[in-house]
Amino acid sequence: MPILVGTCGWSYRDWRGTFYPPEVPQRAWLSYYADHFATVELDNAFYRLPSYDMFAAWRDALPGDEVVAVKASRYLTHIKRLREPAEPVGRLVEHARGLGDRLGPILLQLPPNLRADRDLLAECLAAFPSDVRVAVEPRHESWWTDDVRRVLEEQRAALTWTDRLGHPLTPLWRTSEWAYVRFHEGRATPWPRYGQAALTSWVKRIAEAYEDDADVHVYFNNDPGGAAVTDAAAFARVARKAGLTVTRTPDTP
Repeated sequence: MPILVGTCGWSYRDWRGTFYPPEVPQRAWLSYYADHFATVELDNAFYRLPSYDMFAAWRDALPGDEVVAVKASRYLTHIKRLREPAEPVGRLVEHARGLGDRLGPILLQLPPNLRADRDLLAECLAAFPSDVRVAVEPRHESWWTDDVRRVLEEQRAALTWTDRLGHPLTPLWRTSEWAYVRFHEGRATPWPRYGQAALTSWVKRIAEAYEDDADVHVYFNNDPGGAAVTDAAAFARVARKAGLTVTRTPDTP
């Protein structure tokens, strides 16, 4: 599969007039988005877990090739802090199954003050069904140990590669045969855009670490002013120029 490029969410009001034409009603934004991107990270599941029926409604609004990554509920990551994962993981997966074959990876974004706990992570990852891919985004430096890396590798979970201001926030470990990359904030003008040099560097990192047929999920989280849409399209152009295969993106200047 090619590099899947999209954004973290799609329902931002300030995208009206920048990405969404003014005449397109908000209820049609997801369909419009899917015409221009083949993947999206569903980040609103973090704040309130949608029902199975809501996930199914999104599935019905999407074309057959759309891949939906799901950001795990904060109940699992921030309230339970990975403890006693069986029930929250089971409920999360049960609801997300409403996406059917559109379901992509599930992202576990850990709290920035959650220190490394190898056993907690191993128990949480083991609670997921074997057919569900999981990406983990730790945000405390204590996680960067060989023990943690081994847990990710044993569970075939992807360490999420993240960027802020053009620099990696994580080690560039390859812990699975697939990858998950998130862009939080660039340093170009206007804020929070990414510049050509930063995007080129990331394309090179991905190309050096993964074969062209690997599943590489790339999502832009710098949503203000539609920067995520513009930068996702720019990233795709750089990747295509480098000879990589990329899913559909908008034809933005």
